Amino acid sequence: MRPSSFASPRLLALVLALAAGCGPAAAAETVRIACSGLGQELELCRSESAQWARETGNAVEVVPMPADATQQLQQFDAGLVKGSQLDVIQVDVAQVGLLAGRLLDLTPYAHGAEKLDFPGMLSNSLVRGRLMAMPWFIDGGLLYYRKDLLNRYHQPVPRTWADLRAIAGTVQAGERAAGNGRMWGYVWQGRAYEGLTCDGLELMAAYGAGTIVDPAGNVTVGNPATVKAFSMLAGFVGTISPPAVLDYSESESLAQFMAGNAVFMRNWPYAWAASQAARSAVRDKVGVAALPMGDGPAARHAAALGGQELAVSKFSSHPALAASLVMYLTGEDVQRRRAIRASFNPTIRGLYLDSEVLIANPFTSSLQQVFANAVARPTSITGAKYGEVSAAFYQSLHDVLAHADTPESAVLKLNVRLTQLQNAGGW
Repeated sequence: MRPSSFASPRLLALVLALAAGCGPAAAAETVRIACSGLGQELELCRSESAQWARETGNAVEVVPMPADATQQLQQFDAGLVKGSQLDVIQVDVAQVGLLAGRLLDLTPYAHGAEKLDFPGMLSNSLVRGRLMAMPWFIDGGLLYYRKDLLNRYHQPVPRTWADLRAIAGTVQAGERAAGNGRMWGYVWQGRAYEGLTCDGLELMAAYGAGTIVDPAGNVTVGNPATVKAFSMLAGFVGTISPPAVLDYSESESLAQFMAGNAVFMRNWPYAWAASQAARSAVRDKVGVAALPMGDGPAARHAAALGGQELAVSKFSSHPALAASLVMYLTGEDVQRRRAIRASFNPTIRGLYLDSEVLIANPFTSSLQQVFANAVARPTSITGAKYGEVSAAFYQSLHDVLAHADTPESAVLKLNVRLTQLQNAGGW
């Protein structure tokens, strides 16, 4: 591996894993890794895993995963059992807590290498103090905006959510008066699914309302700031956001924005490349910023933490070998190459100072602070109950957005529901 000034912890972890019987001198073994089934991401997994195999004298079999998160979990249910040959899996940050009971604690293999990662990613990887996965690449919610339209109407990039509401309304009205009746001020993810949990969590944190469940396991939604966050988001629907936003996921939001029919969009970093594609109506017209703040003394910029991690099945017949592959794939050299070749955002903080990464991705430097302040969903705290926690949250918020419930009533009922989940055997 190419050395770097901040590579020693992960390099040491890999060397020690190899020394534990995973090196070329040991009998060759085959490690099965379930990677993303998506184009370039799958090819990078294959090529980097093959390089590890060459360096260690072992073999790797790559098992593509379905793109749908529900189908992924079904595949993991079959693959993370005793007698299964699945050794390493790629998991979404929201899945770590759900699967923790079937994953290997990587602490003995990492030797502190995980401390190089952004704090939010590390926190998400730890379940009751055990390192259940190693961060691989990171995402966070971002605000995309039309530079040309803000300039045309002499409007600034919004600092607060109230600013966004006002600016979006001004530009929307101006564009509609100029003949674009399809223009909306703001598009985001309003469907009743995990994406709405992310959007709602961002506003909660921005207003100082907490993070649904705090690190100590306490339910934190029952407060006036949550009501304010829910009210703000609901107030967008039908005014600066289309009523159809109630069924938008990331793809529908991006399609509306790329068609030139939205001033602002909340989405993940991947949307930047899509917005600059040849078929995009907004190519070279897009700016990116941190999501707005709330107001009040606890206000802050907040982005929901996203990303992917690598974990080892606790039923693996060769755990040290599987851990060696994980440490290699999540190490500095591989994360650097993935950033340069395919713009995957590194989880290792030091790589945001790497000249090669910054030359290949000038956009990367502006993400460092966003990722440093990213808010993790309470997956590692609530564990196997996270699916129920998230569903209760996004359904309550969706009821508010659809005007089927008031913010006050929905927050009160949500607090009761989550407290019941907590009391039923704990997290």
